[in-house]
Amino acid sequence: MTTPRRSARHLVRRWWPVALAVPLGAAAGAGYAVVSHPSYAASAYVLVVPESPGEAATATNFAQAYGRLAGQPQVLAVAAAETGHTRSELESLVHGTTSPDAPMIEITGTGTRPQEAARTADAVARSLVSFANTSSRDTNVRLVTLAPAAEPDKPTTPSGRLDVAVGGAAGLLIGALVMMTRRRGGADAEPPAPATPAAPADRSTTPRPRTEEPAAAGAAASEETGQKAAQKSGGKPVEKTSAEAPAKAAATVAEPPAKAKSAAGSPR
Repeated sequence: MTTPRRSARHLVRRWWPVALAVPLGAAAGAGYAVVSHPSYAASAYVLVVPESPGEAATATNFAQAYGRLAGQPQVLAVAAAETGHTRSELESLVHGTTSPDAPMIEITGTGTRPQEAARTADAVARSLVSFANTSSRDTNVRLVTLAPAAEPDKPTTPSGRLDVAVGGAAGLLIGALVMMTRRRGGADAEPPAPATPAAPADRSTTPRPRTEEPAAAGAAASEETGQKAAQKSGGKPVEKTSAEAPAKAAATVAEPPAKAKSAAGSPR
C-alpha cells in the first residue's frame, strides 16, 4: 500500500468523529431554521425634552430612568389593554434600551408577524410617554414620540446562516470530546511495562560456620602462648604445648552441651 493511502486511512481513523459530527450539527441547525416559527422585531423611539434649554444632562439622566420603566407593570398595564396581550406576555415581548450620551429611549417589540411587532412597540411607547408626562412639572422634562415603529421586512429569527454555523460549531465540539475520550481510553488500555528482574545475589563468598570461628581463635591463642613460652625457655619452641593446645581448644568447642553438663554434674 502506498504512503498517501496509509496517511489517508490514518487520518480517517483519527478524525472520523469530527468529520461525522460537524455535518450532522450543521444539518440539525438548518432543520431548526426550517421548522421554527419566525419572529419579527420593530423599534419605536421616544425623546426626553427638558423644559429649560440648558438642561441637556438632566434630560439624559431622566432618559436612563424612564428606559428602565419601559418594562414595568405601571407602563405595561395600559399597553396590554391596547394590544390584547396580558401584562406578563408583554414583559417577554418588549424591552427598552437607552444611550449614555443621548436623551433617547428605544423601545423594541417582538411578535410572530410584522404588524404585531410594530403595534406592540408603539403601544408601549405611547404608554411610557403618557406615564412620564403626568409628572413633568416635578421633573422639568417631558417625553415625546420621536419615531413610531415601522413594520420589519424580514424576521430576526431564525437566521439560516447563523443556525447552520451554530450547529456546525456544536458538532465540532462534540466530535472533539469524542476524540479525547477515545484517546484517553486507548491510553488506559495499554499494558504496563514489564518489571526489571532483580540481580542475583553474589554467593562467591561463603560464610564460615560459627563452630569454626571459636576453634580458629583458640588455635591462634595457643600458638601465640607457645611462642612466648619458647622465648622464655631459651628460644626452643615447646612442640608439645603448641601441638596439643589447638586440639584441646577444638575439642572443647566441639563438645556438645549435654556431655559437658553430665561431666560437670557427675561426682568424683
